[in-house]
Amino acid sequence: MNVVRRRLLIPAAATAAAALSLTTLSACSTDSAAAGNTDKFDVVASFYPMAFLAEQIGGKYVNVTNLTEPGQEPHDLEISARQTAQLQESDAVLYLKGLQPAVDDAVGQSEIRTKIDAASLTSLEEHGDEVGGHAAEHDDHEHEELSGKDPHVWLDPVKYAEIAQGVGAAFEKADPDHASTYKTNTEALVEKLGALNGQFEDGLKNTETKVFLTTHAAFGYLAERYGLTEEAISGLDPESEPSGARVRELEKMAKADGVTTVFYETLVSDKTAKTIAADAGLRTDVLDPIEGITGKSRGKDYFSVQEANLKALRTALGAT
Repeated sequence: MNVVRRRLLIPAAATAAAALSLTTLSACSTDSAAAGNTDKFDVVASFYPMAFLAEQIGGKYVNVTNLTEPGQEPHDLEISARQTAQLQESDAVLYLKGLQPAVDDAVGQSEIRTKIDAASLTSLEEHGDEVGGHAAEHDDHEHEELSGKDPHVWLDPVKYAEIAQGVGAAFEKADPDHASTYKTNTEALVEKLGALNGQFEDGLKNTETKVFLTTHAAFGYLAERYGLTEEAISGLDPESEPSGARVRELEKMAKADGVTTVFYETLVSDKTAKTIAADAGLRTDVLDPIEGITGKSRGKDYFSVQEANLKALRTALGAT
């Protein structure tokens, strides 16, 4: 894995336009042989959050192929020659530029007509290993990781809805025969994401602490949206090892701010989280960045896993 390339994370973005949204789900194929040349609108998605949008918006009129297998860490994806060739046979590709360098390269070399970059459909921000309103005197930040453009926009329901609107508009333009369905589906999806946003707003309004601790900085947009502070062990790179100084800083912060829990995720080793938790006398729990759905996921899709994330945050933060 090339950590340097991964931290060059995502160019400046423009906001999405067009109000659009949901009906019947189409089957999401992970078999690259199914990527193109079907009688439907063939969409290649780079990883789960993009595939989910394509399914929800496209409904029965799209055939979605996810380049990232369930359980595979999407940052580490390498595109095979076969996948690259079959990308050319599809009608559209939906990806998040900067998250998966191999996908960016393949899309750049592809002649596919419709290229939808989710990073261009909402605004992205610079995030380091602390995100949010927390500015405790005890947290000196001498060891803070250099920040980079943070790609984890799908974890903020509001930003994810902005992306959905842009994807819906792109589908309408690329496949005008089914534009009315894509518009209706997009509108329904955006409405559902709005309801999820309301659940988070209400559920995290009154808490004993506003600080939560994660293994890597995937939840910065979520933290900013709901007035929380994310303290990350390893910054934007989920597999980097924290320094001893950073661990001591986190233990000091946890004690001062009443942090009870170290969150880890399902697709990355929980060893570091459990070690820090044991040393600091904290609990551990899962906060899922929803980069893929597996048998270990606390839900079957984006919405159910987000609801599980909300429940875990409420418990850890002492919500009332």
